Amino acid sequence: MPPLGMKIEPDPQVTKLLANMRELAKTPLASFSHEWKFLPQQIVGIAETKPAATAPAGMVRIPGGTFEFRVSGIEIEGENDIGVDVQYPWEDAPRRHHLKTLETKPFYIDKFPVTNVEFKKFLDAARYHPKDEHNFLRDWKNGAYPEGWANKPVTWVSLDDARAYAAWARKRLPHEWEWQYAAQGTDGRLYPWGKEWNAAAVPPVETRRVMREPTNVDAYPQGSSPFGVMDLVGNVWQWTEEFTDEHTRAAILRGGSYYQPQGSNWYFPKAYKLNEHGKYLLIGPSLDRSASVGFRCVADAE
Repeated sequence: MPPLGMKIEPDPQVTKLLANMRELAKTPLASFSHEWKFLPQQIVGIAETKPAATAPAGMVRIPGGTFEFRVSGIEIEGENDIGVDVQYPWEDAPRRHHLKTLETKPFYIDKFPVTNVEFKKFLDAARYHPKDEHNFLRDWKNGAYPEGWANKPVTWVSLDDARAYAAWARKRLPHEWEWQYAAQGTDGRLYPWGKEWNAAAVPPVETRRVMREPTNVDAYPQGSSPFGVMDLVGNVWQWTEEFTDEHTRAAILRGGSYYQPQGSNWYFPKAYKLNEHGKYLLIGPSLDRSASVGFRCVADAE
């Protein structure tokens, strides 16, 4: 405690907040319109990489072509009301169901999600330290991943952490439609391996309160996509797009997760099907990091 009688100046941010609240309070709530209006959203741009002539190590070439991008949000509430889910650049409002025929350029995508051993190389080379380190690589100890985890997907990384790795590797995060095209091909299949569910193509589900660790990224070869991309579904969610509106930020997660806790309808739903995605509200890096979220990268092709 400060000495008795000592004057303490308030924090400037608190003073600014109180001034803003004072101004807002001058307008009676009853004077506002009762008409509901959705908030338009903007997609956050992803800068292209230097085009590569040949596939970088560990990446698969995805040819350009015409692709029907069909996907729906899995929000628990909202039904099909305007304002639910996200708004792509070609849409006039956020909506749950999306359909667009796209002409895709060729690109390269990581055959597997980024693993712990690959992320460790980045940390050692770039000396990366996030500004907000809370929950960063929470499963690691003293800067090292647990024994036997080298080939498991790195988790407990925020969207910014994933972007930092991608920039260091001269790659970028995928647009959602790139992720889906690499997973689905052109025949509209529901899963990377085909149209029917195959439990042998994904890791087993975990329903207990305490999560087990992720599975090695190469453990389920039956889960391969038409282009040979692996571990797309059922191991860890994967970061793709970011959307913003006047008040919020959200990211699109793809691929679902092996972790499916039971006992409540309010847990984040699963999205194993390639025509489904999860919208993940972003609060801050420390709270956005999760044991069930990883990522993979792409690079542009000549």
